[in-house]
Amino acid sequence: MVVGGDSPRPDHREDVVIVVTGASGLLGREIVERLAERLPAARIGVSVRDPEKARGLAERGIRVRRGDFADTASLAHAFEGASQVLIVSIDGIGETAVRAHRAAIDAAGTAGAKRILYTSHMGVNPSSPFPPMADHAATEAALRDSGMIFTALRNGFYASTTGLLLRAALATGELAVPEDGPVSWTAHADLAEAAAVILAEEPFDGPSPALTGSQAIDMNGVAALASELTGRTIRRVVVSDADYRASLAGHGVPEPAADMLVGMFAASRQGEFAQVDPALSGLIGRPPTSLRDVLKATLASTG
Repeated sequence: MVVGGDSPRPDHREDVVIVVTGASGLLGREIVERLAERLPAARIGVSVRDPEKARGLAERGIRVRRGDFADTASLAHAFEGASQVLIVSIDGIGETAVRAHRAAIDAAGTAGAKRILYTSHMGVNPSSPFPPMADHAATEAALRDSGMIFTALRNGFYASTTGLLLRAALATGELAVPEDGPVSWTAHADLAEAAAVILAEEPFDGPSPALTGSQAIDMNGVAALASELTGRTIRRVVVSDADYRASLAGHGVPEPAADMLVGMFAASRQGEFAQVDPALSGLIGRPPTSLRDVLKATLASTG
């Protein structure tokens, strides 16, 4: 087997219909798993920076090729033969992220893909205080400018974020974060399933409706859920943006990451993540996973 060249089957271009980038990451890997429930492995390809991390997919007959958004030649090879390319947004912000996404859009067009899909966000907004939202807006603009058929998946805010925010609170008993607003927290698994459905069964043009959980919950609600699930009182405490930034810096959080977290709370209190939409439930055919269930699993895994 040659992982990073192709999976061990005859390489016929017409075999590969859908290529998913970032398939060794949390969301990308889950999308591929759900897609494999709907399509033969021979019709799925993945683009990853390190093919060794996707060896298990290759062993199942899924085409694995190296694809790096900073290496145009690698993308041409990774996207070869694709009719659809799903670009999973990179873990980065600013011009670096937008440049990478544009490179993937251009490569998908050059490879002859008929549709590009992109994992955007429900809060997409060029003037948002939460930096990734401007990056998503710029990427959606690049998709429109490409002249290609595209789908922007406007995903809800990842529910897993609440587990990260609760780490200190579980030790101190206080969820000390800035003033916030309700957020329609959404499970990775639900978003992955919706993406697979759209790729395999229900493509549509342009931005999707907001793909969200069924309830918008603020930090008071997160603290209440954590208290219920742990049997310990977790008190929600409001701190200023400046004090929160200083606290993050004191714990070694780099300045760009601290600014992003502060921006997240600023955007939430402006209502940027509060929308609740039934579209996700309709796509996956069941109610979205609740934040309570996400937190229950997270807390159980962390002991």
